[in-house]
Amino acid sequence: MRKFALVLVVLIAAAGTGAYVEYGRLHEPYQGFTTEQFVDIPQGAGSRAIGQRLVGGGVVRDTLTFRVALWMSDDGRKLKAGEYRFDHPMTPLDVLGKIARGEVYTIAVTFPEGLTIPEMAKIFEAHGFGPRAAFVAAAADRSLVADVDPAAKDLEGYLFPDTYLLPRKTDASRLVKMMVERFRKALTPEIADGARARGMSVRQLVTLASIVEKETGKADERPIVAAVYANRLRIGMPLQCDPTVIYALTRAGTYDGNIRREDLAVDSPYNTYRVAGLPPGPIASPGKPSLAAAAHPADADYLYFVSRNDGSHEFSRTLEEHNRNVQKYQVQYFRHRPT
Repeated sequence: MRKFALVLVVLIAAAGTGAYVEYGRLHEPYQGFTTEQFVDIPQGAGSRAIGQRLVGGGVVRDTLTFRVALWMSDDGRKLKAGEYRFDHPMTPLDVLGKIARGEVYTIAVTFPEGLTIPEMAKIFEAHGFGPRAAFVAAAADRSLVADVDPAAKDLEGYLFPDTYLLPRKTDASRLVKMMVERFRKALTPEIADGARARGMSVRQLVTLASIVEKETGKADERPIVAAVYANRLRIGMPLQCDPTVIYALTRAGTYDGNIRREDLAVDSPYNTYRVAGLPPGPIASPGKPSLAAAAHPADADYLYFVSRNDGSHEFSRTLEEHNRNVQKYQVQYFRHRPT
């Protein structure tokens, strides 16, 4: 009887010691990896599978500690799928809190306004998501915009420029779909109705918006630039837009960063010096302000504009006035500019 009582005391003491150890581990930061560790939690994974992945990755010391932490935190039903990055020691409770909050690891990728598909593909590749060819191939899926632009041959103009928070394993097809969806959100009913009221299809709207995007980076100038081209279209005047010529040269693989007089005669449907009206499609991806400007141009009767060489432009109504501005802001400026 005395032996039994002694054994019972020992077991109780051992259990107490074990509980004390486990309690201590709940509040003890642990790191069983070197510099950083990524743990991918699949959709629908149970707590046991999650615990095994965390222990296997050296994020939590052992499965017992994980189970105790899970019981103490009551986060069992809150754990969210995704890839998580761990780069410093954390307590088991903090690890569970991170996963319960869904702090999935993402990479911020910014696509500025005014880029073409090949230019976006370079950014895609530079961030390590895959080869640029994969992005270009995904951007050829015109079915993604078939309902708004049946004439689209690819997604030029429809990949919305923005900052995207992407998981490391995002492929080109998934990203392209995200960009098209964000374009659809940017194409608000107000913008769509404005274009429709002007007799413009979505394709024409995006094409004009892409020209506006390439011509000016100043927000207050976008509606005025849109008005210049809308006025030219209305009276049947050639757009004579340099960015469309650059786009044509780039597609032909002959653009070297400069545009020359002879380039204005290039044989291309995108050469708005030779071909009347809008080019056959967008020449870049416009942002929302440019889409809005194309749908709602300024109430202005300008037909010309020229760069002031500071990011802004001088607008004019007549060719005579425009020629004076060209002389002032181009000829004289570059003639007297310090070398």
